Formats: sequence, structure tokens, C-alpha cells
Amino acid sequence: MRNKKKLIWMIPLGIVGMAVFIWIGGEVVMRLWNWLLPTLFGWRTITFWQAVGLLALCRILFGGLGGHGGHRGHSGQKIRDRWEGMTPEEREKWREAFQRHWGKTPPPDRTPAV
Repeated sequence: MRNKKKLIWMIPLGIVGMAVFIWIGGEVVMRLWNWLLPTLFGWRTITFWQAVGLLALCRILFGGLGGHGGHRGHSGQKIRDRWEGMTPEEREKWREAFQRHWGKTPPPDRTPAV
């Protein structure tokens, strides 16, 4: 029962938090744009909604659509799992290919011997 009460308060709080975050982000982008770019480059000023759109576009282009750590942490775990599944011969073959391709020695193997 407590989880439902907690959820009832968290949903509206999350919606308000997102709205405040978008409002602050849009204001910051709009004010910085309107302060710098017309003076420096002669570009036109933008409205709040254009700033929010620009913020969303930058998030899509440079930040992706997922969360901050989800896909990055997951890919690192996949690489570790793949490395741990390799035989010593496969690891040595990979090291040689790495050195040929990048021209430097990869980091030493730090997995404990079993």
C-alpha cells in the first residue's frame, strides 16, 4: 500500500520536475543565444520555443535518446563478457590485431587466472 502512495506523489512530482527542467533549459539556451550570436555573427534572435527545440535537437544529435549511463555501461559489460569468454590463444590473437591496427600495445590482461 505504501508503494502506491509513494507512486501517487512521484508521478506529479516527476511531471513538474520535467516541466521546470525544460523551462530552465529553454530559458538558458534562449538567453545565451540571444546574448551572443546576434552580436557575434549577426544571426537573428530566437523565441523560447525555438530554444526548447534547439535543446531537443542537440540532445538527439549529441546525447542520444537513452539515459546517460545505460547503453554505455552495457556495452562495456558486453566487451568484458566477451573478453572473459576468450581462450588465451584468442586473446593473444586479438592483441596482435590491435597492435597491427593501432600501432601500440593494448593494456595487459587483468583477469584473474582460474
